[in-house]
Amino acid sequence: MTAIAAALAEIDEANAADPTLHDGAPLAQLQGQLAERWVLVLDPSASDALRLAARAHHLRRWAVPRAAYPEGRPGYLKWRRDQKIRHARELGELLGAAGVDAPTVERAQAIVTKVGLGLDPEVQCFEDAVCLTFLDTQLEQIAARLERAHMIDVIGKTLKKMSKEGKALAATVTLSSNAADLVVAAVNALAVETSSLTEHSSGEQV
Repeated sequence: MTAIAAALAEIDEANAADPTLHDGAPLAQLQGQLAERWVLVLDPSASDALRLAARAHHLRRWAVPRAAYPEGRPGYLKWRRDQKIRHARELGELLGAAGVDAPTVERAQAIVTKVGLGLDPEVQCFEDAVCLTFLDTQLEQIAARLERAHMIDVIGKTLKKMSKEGKALAATVTLSSNAADLVVAAVNALAVETSSLTEHSSGEQV
């Protein structure tokens, strides 16, 4: 077994302890596998570092629950930042123990913390895969507890982070009629927002 294969297996084993299940599988483990799958759809020749980062994007995420941080957006954003840092640290330890070479370890850590997002094609591919995995595994659950307007805003913010290719793949995710309707509403809202911004920009130029 290669060091990369061993590392992927170690990530799966670590995420197998997630107490939250989705379709009978540990959620973090399933999300890692799905994210790597989306990466390979977006980039069939994806690097080892990108595949490892995708597989580990929710590495033992349940260990530090959202509830451990204050309520509200500032608390949520701090939780997200701390999680990325922890994921990178634990991923580095895991990959090193599996015998993965140092440059690949460092690159995987940079990708999982989204260094260069908006400029680095691999980091954008990672972001697309993570967003697609969210739509695939969490949209239905979150939609069940959030008001429609809030949910449309959440989906809109997710779509804004995605590339054109990622958004096109979002249309292929199998969703319930209610969830699909929310996605359509979010897409329409973004189109209106983009049109308004374009008109405003044109007006300023004149």
